[in-house]
Order: sequence, then C-alpha cells, then structure tokens
Amino acid sequence: MKSIRAGRVNLKDTYARVDNGELFIYNMHISPYEAGNRFNHDPLRVRKALMHRREINRLLGYVKEKGYTLVPLSIYFKNSKIKVELALVRGKKDFDKRHSIAERDAKRDMERVFKEKSFDS
Repeated sequence: MKSIRAGRVNLKDTYARVDNGELFIYNMHISPYEAGNRFNHDPLRVRKALMHRREINRLLGYVKEKGYTLVPLSIYFKNSKIKVELALVRGKKDFDKRHSIAERDAKRDMERVFKEKSFDS
C-alpha cells in the first residue's frame, strides 16, 4: 500500500490472466517499502485481483475466442482501495511490427544526421 502511494509501481510488461475462474496480475513490479523489514513481499509476485464473476466470464470469452490480452493501464486509489484499470488489447500483426521498426529506424537515422550537422557547425 505505502509503496503504491509513493508511486513506486512499474506496469511495464504487466498483464492479467484468468486462472481457475480468478483474475491474476503478472509482472507488476511494486518496490519493497523502504521502512519495512525482512517480511516485505517479493516485488514481482503474482497478485490476485477481485472482480465479479460475471465480469471475469465476459473477459475470459474475449481472451479465449478472439486472441485478446488483458493489460493494466493504470493504478489508482478509491475509498482506500487500490483499483487497477484493465484493457482488452490485441497484439500487433507482423506487417504492423515491420512498419513500426521501419519508422523507428528512420527516426534514428534522422537524429543521427542532425547530431552530425550540429557538431559540424
């Protein structure tokens, strides 16, 4: 709780999955509380999320049939409870990945040229 209040949470590479009718969040890094003792939790442990059965079943249908993934977008507090905003996302296709890689390489080349021009001046 205190580490989350301090903003020491990393959602990079975090995803959620339904196992045995329950929702679990994987790879969410919550740094150990500095003033805590040796009983601090593992920063990357699997965390159980509470959700109504009807909502879990609806999300499970999307994830199984259409190939979506559940990804946490944000964490916030509401009435002294920690809430996680989840989104259903679809992975990129191969041609999308190639396009993104080409854009990134072009941007890197342009920055390199500008950097070389600025050193010449």
